[in-house]
Amino acid sequence: MKILLIICDGMGDRLIDGKTPLEAARKPNMDFIAKNGITGIMDSVGPGVRPGSDTAHLSLFGYNPFDFYTGRGPFEALGAGLSLRKGDVALRCNFA
Repeated sequence: MKILLIICDGMGDRLIDGKTPLEAARKPNMDFIAKNGITGIMDSVGPGVRPGSDTAHLSLFGYNPFDFYTGRGPFEALGAGLSLRKGDVALRCNFA
């Protein structure tokens, strides 16, 4: 059996002419998969908890974010190609 896991992350945004960006978009491939496949929604962290991408992805890959989540800094550092050693601190911030 072949399985394709599609994580629709970051699709929430302001309405466009009364539709969500996903509803307004032309997406024939996603429409085909939704029509012919099995789709669903899950609570990746817990019922009623709106997780960020980082905690949701940890959960999807089998890690309990309450046990393993250290903040976004280490993920961002890894994505930027930085190597972290024990005792290092990596912080993430947005400039406004």
